[in-house]
Amino acid sequence: MPCSLRSVSVTTTSAERDRAADRVAVDQVIVLFGATGDLSRRKLLPGMFHLSQVGLMPKGFRIIGAARRPISTEEFREIAREAVEASGRKSSADGAFEEFAKSLSFVGVGDGFGPLGAAVEAAKAELRGDPDLLFYLSLPPRAAEGTVAEIGKLDLDEDARVIIEKPFGTDLASAHELNERLHSVFQENRIYRIDHYLGREAVQNLLALRFANGMYEPVWNRNHIDHVQIDIPETLSIEMRGSFYEATGAFRDMLVTHLFQVLGFVAMEPPTSLEPKPLGLEREKVFDSMLPLRPEDVVRGQYVGYREEEGVDPHSDTETFIAVKAFVDNWRWAGVPFYLRSGKRMAESHHVLTIAFKQPPRRMFPLDEARVPEDFGRDHLTFELGEPGSISSSFLAKVPGPTMRLGEAHMRFDYADAFGDNQAALDPYERLIHDAMNGDRTLFTSSDAIERLWEISEPVLEDPPPAHPYAPGSWGPQESDALIAPRRWHLPSNHI
Repeated sequence: MPCSLRSVSVTTTSAERDRAADRVAVDQVIVLFGATGDLSRRKLLPGMFHLSQVGLMPKGFRIIGAARRPISTEEFREIAREAVEASGRKSSADGAFEEFAKSLSFVGVGDGFGPLGAAVEAAKAELRGDPDLLFYLSLPPRAAEGTVAEIGKLDLDEDARVIIEKPFGTDLASAHELNERLHSVFQENRIYRIDHYLGREAVQNLLALRFANGMYEPVWNRNHIDHVQIDIPETLSIEMRGSFYEATGAFRDMLVTHLFQVLGFVAMEPPTSLEPKPLGLEREKVFDSMLPLRPEDVVRGQYVGYREEEGVDPHSDTETFIAVKAFVDNWRWAGVPFYLRSGKRMAESHHVLTIAFKQPPRRMFPLDEARVPEDFGRDHLTFELGEPGSISSSFLAKVPGPTMRLGEAHMRFDYADAFGDNQAALDPYERLIHDAMNGDRTLFTSSDAIERLWEISEPVLEDPPPAHPYAPGSWGPQESDALIAPRRWHLPSNHI
């Protein structure tokens, strides 16, 4: 019984008014380290171009590319042009990229950071006034630590902000060391640990659904919810990143970052306001309430063929699949299991959150077992957190006919159908860069939260269970089914 839900589209005039109000107020000098790297080409340069085209960059800005290997400013502008064209983030306005390119320059730092200091001062002088300074470290962790030290030596850190990419350490000790190095140069409130997953519109919509609608928050607790699933299966392999993945694995790469962060949004208490500090405080309370993970509540897997990938140890025990049962031990969630799963080379790619509600205390209606699986839970909310995202509600309804028989029915909300092709919609990186320029820390994580998540992960890191083999194109090792039994994993293709 499918049913679509639509809402009124946002008008162009309203959208333009919102964008004007959201323009970054203070001029910016942005130093992009790793400017010629993959992330910069795929996301950062196209993203900043798009922000400028939809009116969300400040009126005045300069982007200084920096990398070890020196190239000319003209070469950097050509890299940016190719990146924008490949991304689809083009503009119909004549000369749009040429105008954007005027803001770009490049400095090689392989022989020292002195020229960078001069370039920053020159950019500030061009903008006049008192522009903000933002460093984006699109670098591996060790290179980022060294770069932070060099920024400190140049005395460029005063009132500057810094964006740093994950991983934020590989265990509690390394995370603590990284935070200490960052704090030796930058104050905590100027550090933006970026997790692109939190920049997704569908992830942020969790806040709107819970706190803007009176029908959900009253049942968002252990009295009504049986369990929660956060599931990010991927069909991709490790994509030529063997050496990186060998040192990281699915647990560190996906669980301690993306999945735990989404859990924080799902489980948080209502904040006193939607300002960054109250929101961050409530998410950190969730992490503080999480029980340490137990090795017996964790399933690790490795797809067959992983050991033949370039850069992988032929005897590797690194996991490409992870499934975890976690608990938030507070008044709202005590006893409710949170099942988290992610893996490479799986049957489908999805980004799914499922809220499974408890059955009524007494069964009054007979079920059509052929249509309603007994072991999942008939009524649940499913959030597809990928772009553009959707929300579906599954529930029981009467099957047409002379007798009272029940079957599973669905209602679905799609962002694309409801709001159309919104050209001003932001890519996650674009949203987070915009927030960092504005000093908005809502979607960024603190040092305390990062260290707490590594702390609750320590029992598994110290005593990891074996990695079970699984076939590419499957749903992972069978042991993950035993982890969730007598419940079952909510396979996206069966319900969305």
